[in-house]
Amino acid sequence: MAGPEDEAGLSRIGNAAFVLALRERGVRDTAVLRAMEQVPREAYAPPALREYARRDIALPLPHGQTMTAPSVAAAMLGALDMVQGARVLEVGTGSGYVTALLVRLGAGHVRSLERYATLARAARDRLGANLNDATVEAADGLAPGGTERQSFDRILINGGVGAIPPHLLAALNPGGRLVAGLWSGRGCRLVTLIRDGEGAPTRLDGPVLRLGPMTPGRAQMA
Repeated sequence: MAGPEDEAGLSRIGNAAFVLALRERGVRDTAVLRAMEQVPREAYAPPALREYARRDIALPLPHGQTMTAPSVAAAMLGALDMVQGARVLEVGTGSGYVTALLVRLGAGHVRSLERYATLARAARDRLGANLNDATVEAADGLAPGGTERQSFDRILINGGVGAIPPHLLAALNPGGRLVAGLWSGRGCRLVTLIRDGEGAPTRLDGPVLRLGPMTPGRAQMA
């Protein structure tokens, strides 16, 4: 029977192979790959699906939500261009995996908003000690009301939206970045908005991604 050290070694080998597979799929951001090697995705996957966690596929979560495919998460995190100490707003906590990656990438603090209270509680449990650098709340991040008098260096919308909510743009600091999937007639495209000063942000369009739609409104179910 393998001891704890053997299991840790096997985990490192598995994570290294996982990262190599992502590189072969075109992920090139070194910092993101390093974070994905250090944060085991299976720890955030539903227990019945952990054997699939190191595949580049989305995994189902309760309430019809999904755990984004690793290559898609990597593309969004790469576009976010994290900096050490950044104050981050994440809309759509899901499993908490991307929250953990944001912490590993050096966020000073992550405020993560999840419309389903059960998902928010489960993510808090999974994050454990990482909650020193993250706050997970049951809230509707797409609606104004939760970010007044707050500003962020990075904002990540973990899904596809028809339009970027104005209140999120207003919460973006000068020099900050907002990353989201934006729905159009050609699918859901990765979009990065960069606020260089006080004026309108610069928009950069990325590839079409397989992202689930973000649903507005606080969930009525627990």
